[in-house]
Order: sequence, then C-alpha cells, then structure tokens
Amino acid sequence: MTGVPPDGQGGPPAYVEDLDKPALTDEDRHHLARVLRLRDGDSLTVGDGLGRWCPARFGSNLRIAGEVVAVPPPSRTVAVGFALIKGGRPELVVQKLTELGVDHILPLATERSVVRWNEAKIASQHERMIRVAREAGMQSRRVRLPEVFPVAPVVSLVDAAMAQPGGEVLDADVELLLVGPEGGWTPEELQERRRISLGSTILRAETAAIVAGVLLTALRDGRMAEADGKRGDPAR
Repeated sequence: MTGVPPDGQGGPPAYVEDLDKPALTDEDRHHLARVLRLRDGDSLTVGDGLGRWCPARFGSNLRIAGEVVAVPPPSRTVAVGFALIKGGRPELVVQKLTELGVDHILPLATERSVVRWNEAKIASQHERMIRVAREAGMQSRRVRLPEVFPVAPVVSLVDAAMAQPGGEVLDADVELLLVGPEGGWTPEELQERRRISLGSTILRAETAAIVAGVLLTALRDGRMAEADGKRGDPAR
C-alpha cells in the first residue's frame, strides 16, 4: 500500500535486501542486539532503501508484522557535488547530506583540490561512503537511500550550478549544486554555469557542502520560499 515513512514508534529501523525474505546483516544484527538491546519479539521497522518499508519483529529470523508500505518519491530530486577534502571530512559530508535528505551525492575531482586519489583509493573510498550513507540513513530513518557516485571530474557535469561568492539566490531550477575546494573554482571549471550564493560569509568546504544540502532540501520540501531577487550575498 502507499503511505508515509515510519513515525519512529515502531522500533528502530534497519535495511534489508529483500522485504519478501528479510534478513539482517551480521553487523546490523549485532548493533540491534548489543547496542540497542533488542530482544526476541521486539518491534523494529525494515526497509529496502528504495522507498518501501514494513513493521517486523526481531529474532533469530525476522518476522514481518504488517503490510509493506510504499512511500512516494519526492516531487523532485536534488543533488550536491563536493570537492574532495582531507582526512575523514568526505565521510562527514556524506553523512550529513544523507541525514538532510539529499538524493544524489557526488564527490568531485577539481583542479585546485589538495586531495588526489588513485584508482584503488577511489574504489575503496566509494565503498566506504556508501556504507556511511547507509548508516546515516538508518539513523535518520530514511526510507530511500541516496545514490553515492564515484569521484568524477567537474567538467563532466554539464547541467550543474556552482556555489560561488556573489552568485544568484538559489531557486527551484537548481537540482545539482557543486561546491568547490577551499582554493575555489578555476575559470575553466566555472565556464558559463550558473553561480549560486550560499550566504554572506566564507565557509569551509565541508560546511559549504552541508549548507548546499540544507538549502536544496528546504526549497524542495517547501520549508523555504524562493527569494524574489536574483543576486545573493558573497559566500563560498
């Protein structure tokens, strides 16, 4: 049946590959049993990460305890691309963008990025970021997980707007917003793309990516009205 996301009253959430034959991963089972202290017969909700969920009962085998609910997708999808940053900060960005409800997350290779990953690092970090998104999706009770893309060059994303000081105010025409490194974009990367302001201050790269997610999802979900003006305050 069609419905809404779980309200949190039916126990903690977990993801499974198949709602017809739900099975927890060893890691999720350990977390539910050892950290959240679920016991045999306790309630939880299980979802496929694609918009479908149902109530269940915990135990050695999960037991479905109600109908499968299909949650309609959002009216439109939004995406944030962010330049690679040092340390564990890419994972932080993926975590927060997932919690905010961003639909597509794109790590970017830019001309002025300090971080350079080889092919093996790109593959391993992509897997890691997918796991981070999954964990954040469970924490934030998302029924539809974001798509996390492998690292891509900025020039390959032709329909994107760019976060840039002095740019325009964000509007609903922008569905993909790219946030550059702390060294900024090169003229070749900016080209003739739309330039969007994120506010009146200069932000760290990871903060700017999170702000982009806040603005995009708030505008999509009707929590923020479109501005009348087209010019924004200078910001990253």
